[in-house]
Amino acid sequence: MKTSDIYYNLPEELIAQTPVEPRDQSRLLVFNKESGELEHKHFYNVFDYLKASDCLVLNDTRVLPARIFGTRVDTGSIVEFVLLKQKEQNIWECLAGPGKKAKVGHRFTFSEKLSAEVIEVLDDGNRIVKFTPNGEFFAVLDEVGQMPLPPYIKEKLQNKERYQTVYSRELGSAAAPTAGLHFTKEMLEKLKKKGVNIAYVTLHVGLGTFRPVKVDDVTEHKMHSEHYSITQENADIINKTKQNGGRVICVGTTSCRTVESAMQRFGEIKECSDDTSIFIYPGYTFKCMDGLITNFHLPESTLIMLVSAFAGYEKTMNAYNVAVAEKYRFFSFGDAMIII
Repeated sequence: MKTSDIYYNLPEELIAQTPVEPRDQSRLLVFNKESGELEHKHFYNVFDYLKASDCLVLNDTRVLPARIFGTRVDTGSIVEFVLLKQKEQNIWECLAGPGKKAKVGHRFTFSEKLSAEVIEVLDDGNRIVKFTPNGEFFAVLDEVGQMPLPPYIKEKLQNKERYQTVYSRELGSAAAPTAGLHFTKEMLEKLKKKGVNIAYVTLHVGLGTFRPVKVDDVTEHKMHSEHYSITQENADIINKTKQNGGRVICVGTTSCRTVESAMQRFGEIKECSDDTSIFIYPGYTFKCMDGLITNFHLPESTLIMLVSAFAGYEKTMNAYNVAVAEKYRFFSFGDAMIII
């Protein structure tokens, strides 16, 4: 498969700039992966497509307010840092821009409570930065940081919590698992009462999820690595669902990559904590996931490749073209589809 095979034309006005209120009022494209048949609904209609024997897998990661602006101590230059991965206590791998103003030894202040020094420049241009907080680091970060919204969102986010799922709890992501943004607490309670099992996994989403595929042959693309974990309690819920003949329906590509990584490693879902760079594209055989709730992804992205692997290339491209024609809202704050 070539990267250009999964291109589709998207008018810029269909890129959602703000989230829908309430969360579950966004539109929902219901996609039958066997027939390719499509139905147009709203997200609250998800309830009608889930059975008591099903298991929803939710990624409970919580987004760091990872975008911070520092003033260089010696020159007064302003540099933007985006925290990507914690290496040690108060030491983080970061994006920095402009990079020429953030070299080894350069020191920055972000507020009265936070300063930092660049201690290493990596081969890919990322920086290793040592932070000195006055207080608990994450509490200070919450005061000075902004949400690292994707570059295609130009509007300022009024409420930080709208870029978090209602079930987020494990702090560590540089981006939201956006398929989960449509769920409300009331909706999840209603699904539990119906008998739908809920399992939580954690995958800390990296900004690599937004990086374009730059090679023509998709098999040559190097996937970024992300940390994931699954507890024994949640592994048992997923395994029991499979044993009882129920469907495992992943909410988002991050939940999908978590359970598929565990299955690839163990042949079943087990308690685990590891890094994954799993790359799912057409030709992949799914070992755990039976259904997917997901947003509409960027053309030529690894995410639309994953969807194509699950639902079929031609059916997926048709679904996307229909969504464009029907003026669905796209990307992080956009509408959703359920593929079953």
